[in-house]
Amino acid sequence: MFNTITALFKQLLDGQDLSQPSPSPNFAIACLLSEVAGSDQKITPTERQAKLALLQRLLAVEENEAQALITRAEQQIRQSASLYEFTSQLRDLTQDKRFELIKAMWEVAHADGEIDPLEDVVIRKTAELLYVDHSQFIRAKLMVVNPKK
Repeated sequence: MFNTITALFKQLLDGQDLSQPSPSPNFAIACLLSEVAGSDQKITPTERQAKLALLQRLLAVEENEAQALITRAEQQIRQSASLYEFTSQLRDLTQDKRFELIKAMWEVAHADGEIDPLEDVVIRKTAELLYVDHSQFIRAKLMVVNPKK
């Protein structure tokens, strides 16, 4: 009992919000990819396929696990009010992993051949919340939009 109370106080002191269970980092990544795909109010089959392939690559999970994450994520983002709910779970990611996530978000946004301004806003806000430098944000975008350069 005492250990449980001590653990709760430690979580509070660390700044964790105990009002709702926090999503796992893998689930948070799936939610961010789903958020960018749906931000323009139309999710194309190529965006769905891109989300699936990118989750498998980023998280090194099997297709069925990636699909389950996407299904849960699509339900969760309908109820979410803020990207912070997801980005706060990714504080422990290295800068390289954060860059890979932002690049993956650009890949989802560009999967249908165009980047909607609303998709751009979601990725920009995510990059800011993850403390990804603006130069890295632009670099990731250019790697996706102009892969040959």
